[in-house]
Amino acid sequence: MKNILLALIFASPVLAQDPGSAARTAAGCGPSQVQFDVKTSKSLHASAQPEPGKALIYVFEAERRDGDTTWFGSVTTRVGLDGSWAGANHGKSYFSISTDPGEHRLCTDWQSSLKMLSNVGSAATLTAEAGKVYYYRAIVYYPTKEREPQVKLEPLDNAEGQFLISSSAFSSFHPKK
Repeated sequence: MKNILLALIFASPVLAQDPGSAARTAAGCGPSQVQFDVKTSKSLHASAQPEPGKALIYVFEAERRDGDTTWFGSVTTRVGLDGSWAGANHGKSYFSISTDPGEHRLCTDWQSSLKMLSNVGSAATLTAEAGKVYYYRAIVYYPTKEREPQVKLEPLDNAEGQFLISSSAFSSFHPKK
């Protein structure tokens, strides 16, 4: 028997204050009350080079669904860099962030009004070098009877990153009002 869960509940703004906000900011995330509207384009596959003296970070979203669970819609994941939200992805999509060289904290989380999902995320430390391109994937694992919901951030090989640009939708986003 399939569990049927509606993804519409994930579009609501976060209503509660996040008690671990200082730790989440230190991990690279932005404020919990910031939510994004995301549009994706399957026909646009933008690949860029870093600006002079900068590094470029691509962040992709991928969703892993178990066969016994049906979900309608896709998850929106927010992506933070050094304590501020840099943007968001929705479904199999990506965008890029230009940054200065040095150590950075990259964070991603599940944008949701549900407490059990709004606290789900992952973070990584990245030492960026000028002129370099970095690729990361945020993998969303849907909750099942056997598994808690998860978002895992993983670094990618450059070849894999280039492949994902060709096969993913490009995200454009703006904060919800």
